[in-house]
Amino acid sequence: MDFTYINCINVPANTLLNYGRRPYSPFAKHRTTKNHTLKNHRNALLSSKLPSKEKIYGARMAISNVATSTEANSVNSSSRRSLTAREAMQLGNSSSAMEQLDIERGVCVPFRKYTPETVRNKVLESRGAILSLLARGVEIVWSLGFYWSTLMYDCFVGRDEEVVPYRARQLRNLLCDLGPSFIKAGQVLANRPDIIREDYMNELCILQDDVPSFPNQVAFSIIEEELGQPLEAVFSKISSQTIAAASLGQVYRATLRDTGEDVAIKVQRPGIEPIIYRDLFLFRTLASFLNGISLQKLGCNAELIVDEFGEKLLEELDYTLEARNIEDFLENFKNDPTVKIPLVYKQLSGSRVLVMEWIDGIRCTNPQAIKEAGIDVNGFLTVGVSAALRQLLEFGLFHGDPHPGNIFAMRDGRIAYVDFGNVAVLSQQNKQILIDAVVHAVNEDYVEMANDFTRLGFLASGTDVAPIIPALEAIWQNSAGKGLSDFNFRSVTGKFNQLVYNYPIRIPERFSLVIRSLLTQEGICFTLQPDFKFLEVAYPYVAKRLLTDPNPALRERLIQVLFKDGVFQWKRLENLIVLAKENVTKMSKNPALQVKNTQRSRDWQVERKLDLTDTLKDGARLFLIDEGIRRQLLLALTEDSKLHIQELVDVYRLVEDDIDIPSVALEVVRDLPAVARDLMLSWSDSVLSGR
Repeated sequence: MDFTYINCINVPANTLLNYGRRPYSPFAKHRTTKNHTLKNHRNALLSSKLPSKEKIYGARMAISNVATSTEANSVNSSSRRSLTAREAMQLGNSSSAMEQLDIERGVCVPFRKYTPETVRNKVLESRGAILSLLARGVEIVWSLGFYWSTLMYDCFVGRDEEVVPYRARQLRNLLCDLGPSFIKAGQVLANRPDIIREDYMNELCILQDDVPSFPNQVAFSIIEEELGQPLEAVFSKISSQTIAAASLGQVYRATLRDTGEDVAIKVQRPGIEPIIYRDLFLFRTLASFLNGISLQKLGCNAELIVDEFGEKLLEELDYTLEARNIEDFLENFKNDPTVKIPLVYKQLSGSRVLVMEWIDGIRCTNPQAIKEAGIDVNGFLTVGVSAALRQLLEFGLFHGDPHPGNIFAMRDGRIAYVDFGNVAVLSQQNKQILIDAVVHAVNEDYVEMANDFTRLGFLASGTDVAPIIPALEAIWQNSAGKGLSDFNFRSVTGKFNQLVYNYPIRIPERFSLVIRSLLTQEGICFTLQPDFKFLEVAYPYVAKRLLTDPNPALRERLIQVLFKDGVFQWKRLENLIVLAKENVTKMSKNPALQVKNTQRSRDWQVERKLDLTDTLKDGARLFLIDEGIRRQLLLALTEDSKLHIQELVDVYRLVEDDIDIPSVALEVVRDLPAVARDLMLSWSDSVLSGR
């Protein structure tokens, strides 16, 4: 079934609407850049055989715009249409910030919780609401205005740098005093080096949304309202103390009367929604006055930044969306014996109450307890890194807040996730471009790495990437040159933050979550095992994805990796195969289980071999159809005026145990009609173009 939305337009995620910028202090940078004219463009599509149907993630119903083939377009032609160049230009002239976000992300959101119009209608629905809005506006303007005046005074007297630590702490305390909306805003700013200075970011990283809990009586009353029946009818017992309390809600532990199962009950704070709507309206109103400065200095509409923030915040407020997120994660990891996702009791949940399975795990920052439970710490970290990479590059739906309170080690060796209010979606094209960036990094192609930034939305289309290329080269070579043992994301991110601070780069909200997620999980890894090699787990997974991913578009990336300056990299191919086999072997059982748990490990074994069937089939197709690829591969076998038979034999020996030759041959034969059709189409195109 297709879902449509009036603002859904079938354009690639790398079609961007953005501007150059020159941010200002202390929330931005001391520099000048040219203003860039608003441009729209459509980059070449990345694949001709992408799936015609994308998974729908909860109420967002994220439809990735990857219908690039004739087949995919015919499936969707009844409900979605492609965007012509002229229409794209018209859209650039008239689209709202929300439409720009949809285009940039490459997804459609037919059931949107947040829109500026919805927020406006909510806060202006009564005279009392308007009076409350005015009072709150005065409070915010007074507080922020006074703080800003102190910054201006510091600049005037020339002490702005020496008082930065004090002013940063002052900002953190101010955000806490202004309430939950500002606490959430501070947490977002802590991951946005494109908006705020690094020294302020470091202070805001301390910002916690742990706040005093509200009374049990109020919480229990909300639960009963959502259930439509007394607590005693559903739960045989419920904790008298909250398990956790945050700015938007708090959690209790309870036992179901019917089954005796332990559950976690998440309850929203009373009256929080009107407060959030009111603050979002004021945020956007203030942003509208800053649009001129923002377009000039921050590279994007200030309202767009507020819309990104408001959309995520209102998603967190609706527990029905979180319930759907949990179901999506359950579906994604249903065949993964290393990951535990809690069940959700939808019949007991609503928009303000969420009831889910209780996770009886060990905090992932307690290495001693993990070892005492018979879990291999290094294996557990391998499980965690693999799960994170699968979310990011395979599913495109990832946990946006994997801090130590949301990740647990189960006693059977699995990693468990809780709290799915803050998740993000990456479109199919975004995932492919991320893999492109990895490929370009491997090939040390820094020009294309800079272009990847544009395609992902970090840079405005039309921005001159030439000044960024040397900085990217310096960051990567300095980091990669240290080797896997010393490589860590935090050091790379620190250098990247400086790059963002000095160049017109904006970090889209979803990628700020990606960065935060990777940094947080790397921090957990180093807490459990200081000498853990993050990339020694990540590289084998990426190698496996390149060699076995079901998306044929990645075959092109594989070819790019295997050729450097027109020369076939035999050793690189061997390394990819070795790393991919290492990943399959390691993840064929739960590596977190120690020897005494071999029976459970045996029960959980999954994929045992590196399945290259699709890769070989697509390779044969490309060899027959693509003259350029055919020429390259033939040259690879005859480089330096000699036949590279030995290299070919070495590669075959690596994969001979993993390849079922009859099955591969059968798949190739089955694909011959399609190959013949493509050959005829290619021939006819060449004839017509020749005329």
